[in-house]
Amino acid sequence: MFINKSSVPVWLSCNLWISLFVACFFLTGSSCKKQQGGQLSSSAYNSIADTANKLYDNGQYEKAVHYLDSAFHHSSGLGFKQVYNYYFFVYNYNSHIKNDRNTALLYADSMLNMFDTPEKKLKFTNEYGQAHLSKGDVLFDMHRYNEAYGYFYSGKVIANNNLDDCTLGDYSYRMGMILYKQEHYGRAARFFKKSFEETASCDGNFNYFYRRQELLNNAGLSYSKKQMTDSAMYFYKQALEYLQNNKDRFKDRPQMGEVARGVIYGNMADIYIKQKNYDKAKGLLKKSIAINLRKGNDNNDAQYAELKLADIYDKENANDSLLSILNTIGLQFDSVKSIYAEQDWHLFMSHYFLKMNDHQRAMMHFKLYDELKDTITSNSRKLKEADVAEQVKSLEKDNEFNNLKKNNQLQHLYLNVTGVFAIMLIVIISLIFFNWQKSKKNIKTLGGLNNQINSQNHDLEKALKELRLNSQEKDRILRTVAHDLRNPIGGIASLTSVMSGENYTAEQKEMINLIRETSFNSIELINEILEATNSTSVVLNKEPVEINSLLNNSAELLRFKAAEKQQIISIITLSRPLEICISREKIWRVISNLISNAIKFSPVASAILVKAEELEREVKISVKDNGIGIPDKLKGQVFNMFTNAKRPGTAGEKSFGLGLSICRQIIEKHGGRIWFDSDTENGTTFYFTLPKEELKAEG
Repeated sequence: MFINKSSVPVWLSCNLWISLFVACFFLTGSSCKKQQGGQLSSSAYNSIADTANKLYDNGQYEKAVHYLDSAFHHSSGLGFKQVYNYYFFVYNYNSHIKNDRNTALLYADSMLNMFDTPEKKLKFTNEYGQAHLSKGDVLFDMHRYNEAYGYFYSGKVIANNNLDDCTLGDYSYRMGMILYKQEHYGRAARFFKKSFEETASCDGNFNYFYRRQELLNNAGLSYSKKQMTDSAMYFYKQALEYLQNNKDRFKDRPQMGEVARGVIYGNMADIYIKQKNYDKAKGLLKKSIAINLRKGNDNNDAQYAELKLADIYDKENANDSLLSILNTIGLQFDSVKSIYAEQDWHLFMSHYFLKMNDHQRAMMHFKLYDELKDTITSNSRKLKEADVAEQVKSLEKDNEFNNLKKNNQLQHLYLNVTGVFAIMLIVIISLIFFNWQKSKKNIKTLGGLNNQINSQNHDLEKALKELRLNSQEKDRILRTVAHDLRNPIGGIASLTSVMSGENYTAEQKEMINLIRETSFNSIELINEILEATNSTSVVLNKEPVEINSLLNNSAELLRFKAAEKQQIISIITLSRPLEICISREKIWRVISNLISNAIKFSPVASAILVKAEELEREVKISVKDNGIGIPDKLKGQVFNMFTNAKRPGTAGEKSFGLGLSICRQIIEKHGGRIWFDSDTENGTTFYFTLPKEELKAEG
């Protein structure tokens, strides 16, 4: 009987495992530097692992494993996944390339032993489930079927508990393969379709994409075995369509898509052979052979396709073509070994020699065929005798029993916890009751305190109101006194100014000048008192004022005063004319006051700088002098009304301590800020800002 490639007990095709390695081990990393002591760093190891995967993908299996193995044993500080992926890589090499099941089993155990804490099992659930499935695979290959089913089922339970559809799909795939090998084709097809549905969210990964086309192909094979040719052809076409629709997603691996098409063409040919449509079958088989006989492609599948072609030549009695294809296959057995292919090859060779009437050689090949058939039958008997459905049911019952046992333990635990909580609840209720009793007393006390606070608040409000009235009365008295004093003192100042020009003795003139200066100082003090009392209550009369013009005018009016001390006033205006809505008189007062202070507290022949800057939302004006500065102990008092921070100027000028207080009131009423920087070495710079919300640029 002819056996096609997909019907033999092959777990996964070689190229599919290669793609699995790449996905499981694809870790980004560009550093190739070594750590101290010659040990590779984690990032350098990632780069080497990537190279090893590329070597493996190109069929350089031994070189890839040796390369990665050397890097692994010369690396330090590797993470959990890096170590796991190394074990998985070497496991697959031993299991599917070298067919060294014992070594593969050791690496499968190493993967499982890594999950030595509950935290790792929860954090790396995908790897934990995969490790169980991997050990199940190698046990299955060793014909330890019952043990294998146990590990497969454990992988399924882990995936179920963590809602891992991808691992569940892996489990369903394995069940389908087992049932297929046991010749339960209908049930196998159901598992293949189930796996296809479960892995729907996983095909962003190349390996699951490749697996899903294989699942469609395997479903077709299962229906083909059940003689349901229409259903089989439907799934083969679905597999080809799936490959076509996704061909642009993995452009870096076009070869793998071609390999898959070659396998499907070979399987489709089976249906045409059954229908005796040999020409159609030969066309598909030749396409399949042309694809998979290439180096690096699935040469095993190409060999099975050649055997199917030999079957057609045998049926058509095309003896020359039959011998030619059989000789080609015979040469391939040195590099492509398969007991199933050799079995069929010997069968066809016996057919050929029988037709050639060479009975001796025909019998020789038939005996070899029969021996191989007995070996295969013996190997598969144990698998067919194992009832996977019953085994799974038994495992499910064991799992259910264990879950019930755990639930029972949890119920006992919950009962104990409930008892503890009940005791705690009683204690808490008791505490609440005692606290409630205590709080009633506290509430009563708090009520009395609250009444006391309300009474004090009422007294404070009354005191504040009286203080406000007193302040207003004080301002009224100050204005009245200042107004009443200004006229007589002004008269004295005018009279002494006239008298200073008369013919008096030097002593008399000195006395007259002293009276005049005192009068003028008194008038200045009276003006500042009036300004201070008015600035708190007077409503600002704002108007558009051009800043550059205001600065120039203010400075010009004070140049004569600066000239008396041989001082120079410099001005840096804005780069463009700019109007701002302010009180011209009040801001002029501020600028004049700051410049006057700079003149007063600067030495003879010094420079004073007045500067305007346009900021994003405001205009900043500064007045800088090189005077005596403000000592640290007085800095906190300079803006207070009637402050003790007043000092005489560098030429003995009088200071009343009201000017800066008035400036701050004016600036704050405009929504700006005023501050200063000062030290006794470099003088003082006063700054103030005015908001630009209502600015207008001049046309």
